[in-house]
Order: sequence, then C-alpha cells, then structure tokens
Amino acid sequence: MWHLGLRWRAGVDRAIAHLGLTHAQYSVLASLHGLVSAGERPSQRELSVHTGLQRIYISKLVRALEKSGFVVSERDSRDARAVRLDLSDEGKRVIELAKDIVRQLDAKNTEVLTKTGGRELAELHRALGALLDATEAGDG
Repeated sequence: MWHLGLRWRAGVDRAIAHLGLTHAQYSVLASLHGLVSAGERPSQRELSVHTGLQRIYISKLVRALEKSGFVVSERDSRDARAVRLDLSDEGKRVIELAKDIVRQLDAKNTEVLTKTGGRELAELHRALGALLDATEAGDG
C-alpha cells in the first residue's frame, strides 16, 4: 500500500503541477472546496479534523495556498484565536480544473479493476473504507 500511495501522489503531483499545486495542497484545497460548497467556512482546526491531517501540516499548506492566491482567511469574529478559511475566485477556478484532472487520473489508474463490470473496484472501495475506519486520523 505504501508503494501504491507513493506512486499515486507522484502521479497527482505531475498531473496538476501546471496549476501550481502539489498533491498535498490539492488534498487540502479539495477538502476546503467541499466544506465551502456546503456553506461552511472552517477554521484550520476544523479543516484538520475533516482531512485527518495534523494541524501543523494544515497550517503550512494553508499558508502556501494563501501565498498562491487560492485561499483567503479572516479572523473569526467570535474567537480571536481562530481564522476562518475560504476559497478565492482563483482557488475555485483551479480546484475545479484540478478535480477534473484527478478524476481522469483515478479512472485511468483503476481501469484495470473495471473490466469485469466494476466488481473489483467496488470491492477495493469497501476494503479501503474498512482500512480507513480502522486507522487513527491526525491530531485534529
């Protein structure tokens, strides 16, 4: 699984590099996009819990995404310690492009599992879901 994960991340890195994103940045931006689309403006802590990534890593990635102009932040009016996150217009544009690219890459990489009507792919999704449920997320 480790080797597959490395290859997957490297493939995503190559596929979206022209958009100015790494796999890690894509993961955070896509998660933020999902939350924002649902009407939320999460804090970094909430984004950390949602992604399962450690807060320190989320902080580093958010800073890079802000510097690139993809994410905007503002102080929470109810909690001076918290910062609320949102996508910039450019962030919305880039994540839509990146998600399409990653979907195509995912389809290409799992094509071998769809030749029998998708049974193997469905089994893989179930098995990976069970593994995710059994592992501990980040420190939130």
